[in-house]
Amino acid sequence: MRVVRIALVSDMHGNDLAFAAAVADLQRVGVDRIVCLGDALQGGAQPAQVAARLRDLGCEVVLGNADALLLEVPADSPEPVTERLLEVREWTRRELGESGLELIRSFTPTVEVDEDAARILCFHGSPRSYDDVLIPEWESATLEPFLDHGGFDLLAGGHTHKQWSRVLDGALFVNPGSVGLAYDHHQPQDDFRLTPVAEYAIVFVDRLGLGVEFRRVPYSYEELQAAILESGRPHADEFAAEWRAP
Repeated sequence: MRVVRIALVSDMHGNDLAFAAAVADLQRVGVDRIVCLGDALQGGAQPAQVAARLRDLGCEVVLGNADALLLEVPADSPEPVTERLLEVREWTRRELGESGLELIRSFTPTVEVDEDAARILCFHGSPRSYDDVLIPEWESATLEPFLDHGGFDLLAGGHTHKQWSRVLDGALFVNPGSVGLAYDHHQPQDDFRLTPVAEYAIVFVDRLGLGVEFRRVPYSYEELQAAILESGRPHADEFAAEWRAP
């Protein structure tokens, strides 16, 4: 029985140590195709390295809200656009250079994967907008942006940094979590920390249908701290302190 393996990676946010760990793991497991669901470069200490790894992989990339921010500051963002965010944005743009910004311009709103046994629609927030949010415990969430999707068998979206799945309008929705900014969604808010674990997912397609495996790959907290503190990223000390040591 032929099995097609599709890796879904998302939300690297400029963390190449995490991205390298995820890529090493998916190459060890073996996949036929890789799709990135967006938010690849903005936020972390290694945007240029992530951009280089994306080019080497040659994978299709969906445009996320943080990617779009690097091209243009939105006038109506649902997330706060703070002075600190803008400082990191300007540093990231300098690190990427024109070639990195051109790479972002090649990202697309959605990516479609058509296999014999399944049609897959990949996006960042929802098929409609990279800003849409869907998480299981959010009482104000609406399914409307995810319905009437055109008969796809699987919907793949990132944005919320949470590994989970749900059946929506006859399709299996899968969020692979975050490669670069993973965290425990159930930790106390007064002790919030990011986790040095790269999250991603593998979709299995065969004649029986679809299957999904969620993967979590640890990487070096010490190397991450060194990369942040030596990067020249604005507010590096504060960013380094946001991570929880294993």
